Parts: sequence; structure tokens; C-alpha cells
Amino acid sequence: MLIHPQPDPIAFSIGPVSVHWYGLMYLVAFVQFIALGRVRAAQPHMAAAGWKKEDLDDMLFYGVLGVVIGGRLGEVLFYNPAYYFSHPLEIFAVWKGGMSFHGGFLGVLIAMSLWARKSGKRIVDVYDFIAPMVPLGYAAGRIGNFINAELPGRVADPSLPWAMIWPNVDNLPRHPSPIYQALVDGVLLFIILWIYARKQRPPLAVGAMFVGLYGVARFITEYFRTPDYEVHFAGITISAGQMLSLPMVAFGIIVLFITYRKQRA
Repeated sequence: MLIHPQPDPIAFSIGPVSVHWYGLMYLVAFVQFIALGRVRAAQPHMAAAGWKKEDLDDMLFYGVLGVVIGGRLGEVLFYNPAYYFSHPLEIFAVWKGGMSFHGGFLGVLIAMSLWARKSGKRIVDVYDFIAPMVPLGYAAGRIGNFINAELPGRVADPSLPWAMIWPNVDNLPRHPSPIYQALVDGVLLFIILWIYARKQRPPLAVGAMFVGLYGVARFITEYFRTPDYEVHFAGITISAGQMLSLPMVAFGIIVLFITYRKQRA
């Protein structure tokens, strides 16, 4: 049976400054955003719409603020409000991990809206442009969670070849849920969305496709992750992550239906 390696969360230190693996994974996410953004801006339908690689640097600055501020506030408000309100200084300790995707998603939406106003671009065009670059950045964040031994999975059948013991939790075999989410919510979603976005689509269709597919993927992979807390409704039990993903699925479906209907009309 596999055992989580429990690596040192500090990648290296320079004097009194320590660089954490979790922070490096965010750096990887931002670098891939620039790299993929250059490729996307060069696609014929994107170039025809006025996108240039020079847009990326300024956009990334806004995006970083949205991810970090929104992700941390989402973790504080959606998942662990009692803990953080009783330990307020911990809110700023982002290097220890603890970033909510749903909070970061909302933060990026707001940040990109501000950038769109500043740059004179339509908000829907900005959302469609950045959507295919998000999943791989998300995957990098989940790898950071795995290195930090965060988000342990639910108890697994010991016969599962990749069942893993997390020594910081207990001695029971568990699903390596951060790896599941990196592969499904991240890599698989990126492949599907990148292929879909290579052609001209109706306004907001690419963004809606990302929102809906991520909601579906996250809802599924949450079954393998130990929930932060669960919600009981009408005899059904769902995790916090699933509850936050359901509106994303509904939004994606509704917007896709509307945008394609408008195109046909």
C-alpha cells in the first residue's frame, strides 16, 4: 500500500526567507497562464477579435489579485469561518495552504470585470478568452495541496492499487483525492475545453462550458474527498464542495442554452 511521502512543505530557504512548495505551484499556474495565453491570442479567431500577447501581463496582475484574495476569503467564509474568526492572523498565512477554488473563481470574475473596463473589452469576451487557461492552473494548486498533505480522501478499499495512507491523518487507506482533482477537474477539463475553444463560439459559450464542466467534475471528485462539512437536505447528503458546484452546473447549462439559441435566431 502506498504511503503519503509527507515532504517538507518548504522547497528551499534563502537566509530568513522560506519558499514553500504551495507558493511555487501558484507560480507554475501563473506561468502556464502566460504561456497558454500567448498561444490562445495567436489563434486566428482570437487575433481577429483584437487579442494580443501584450494584453496578458496586465491581465495576469489583476488575475493574481483575484485568485489570492478571492481564494483566501472563500476558504475563510465558505469552509472554516469558525476557525479563522477565532485565529484572525491565520487568515493571512496563505503559504500554509487553504485556498478555495470557488472563492478564487469569484475573485477572478470580479478582477477580470475590472480589467475589461480598463482595457475597453467586453466582459464576455474576456471570460471566454481566459477560461481555457484556468484548469491547468487549478491542477497545479491541487498538486500543492498534495505536497502539503492537505485534502485527504475518503477511506478506500485496501485492495485499491493506489490507496494511500496519510500518516498525518490516520493509518487507514484513503483515496489520494488531490491527485484525482488535479487530473479530472484540471487536466481532463483543460483538454476538453481547449479543443472546444479552438473554434469561434457564441459569446460566453466557452466561459459557460468551463463553469458547467468544472461543476460536474468537482461534484464527482468530491465523492472521493473527505468533506470539510456536509449538508443534509431532503434525505440527501452532499459535501460543501458539491453544494457550491451545483450553481455552477446550473449556470453553465442555462447560459449555453441561451447563447446557442441566440446564435440560431
